[in-house]
Amino acid sequence: MNAYGLDFHHLGLAVRKPDNAMAFLDGLGYRRGNVIYDPEQNVNLSLCSSDASPDVEVIWPAEGKSPVDRLLSRQVALVYHMCYATDDLAGALARMEGDGHRAVVLAPPKPAILFEGLKVSFYEVVGFGMIEIIDRQAANP
Repeated sequence: MNAYGLDFHHLGLAVRKPDNAMAFLDGLGYRRGNVIYDPEQNVNLSLCSSDASPDVEVIWPAEGKSPVDRLLSRQVALVYHMCYATDDLAGALARMEGDGHRAVVLAPPKPAILFEGLKVSFYEVVGFGMIEIIDRQAANP
């Protein structure tokens, strides 16, 4: 049973450059999503999908500073977050806290161009790692 009301959405893969990652995903049978520039984060994104495997969001820096720079300072590529979607963000966070899990806000909800304006937020779940949550009920007006 899913006590938090979170549905798995995708894995987030940060890369310095997308060519090798995309070629590997091609070999696994993934379909490449459109490349989208997200000015809010100053990164390029492509959501790749497969009928047999979890979706993978490939994220790479644009020109200038981006949130993935520090992650990529020591590694060429890294799966660094899992993304979930919910219809009740406040309730999901409250239920996690009620179970004794601490979710530290890394980035508060803001519209995501990749997800058609739905708001996304990032949390460090202590003892688990970074998660992104797509709020299916909160689009940018």
